[in-house]
Amino acid sequence: MRAPKQARRLPKTLDVDQINGLLDAGTDSVLEIRDLAMFELFYSSGLRLSELTALNLADLDMSDKSLIIRMGKGGKSRLLPIGHKAICILQQWLQLRANRVAASETAIFISKRGSRLSQRSVEARLTLWCKKKGIAEHVHPHMLRHSFASHLLESSQDLRSVQELLGHSNISTTQIYTHLDFQHLADIYDKAHPRAKKKP
Repeated sequence: MRAPKQARRLPKTLDVDQINGLLDAGTDSVLEIRDLAMFELFYSSGLRLSELTALNLADLDMSDKSLIIRMGKGGKSRLLPIGHKAICILQQWLQLRANRVAASETAIFISKRGSRLSQRSVEARLTLWCKKKGIAEHVHPHMLRHSFASHLLESSQDLRSVQELLGHSNISTTQIYTHLDFQHLADIYDKAHPRAKKKP
């Protein structure tokens, strides 16, 4: 006998106000400029953690406001847009980065020692960022990717495009975000429909 399939758990996301609070918190050091560039890029382009740490300078096209993921999940590559706010902070970081690294280092995001930043370091920096900026929510890098997907789907209703941007080989993987979207609609319904409002 086969055990019944467990329902897939919905990924935890941040709402738009929480994202704005996280990304508009301000920077007061070179490392925080680097960190904000990473977090903006996560949310702007829906990257996986492994994709972010693997990014090289050659993968960025600042004039075209795009980046290429050369080895995504399953070895697939994809071209992604970069949002305006992410471009602005990336430009700041790249200018600062130039004075802190050997010419042979190709990684976009580097540590204080000038070597490629590890996935564990990115997770630790995000935890530190939230603690320092007074953000109570426990945020991990994948939450920024989930938030990117759900916010884009809420606004566009274009599941196929969101699938392409996330690099999902199967649309059923992307469809989990339609459940998040339905929850959003259900909340609005409960608050707005005269016969759905709960009595105080």
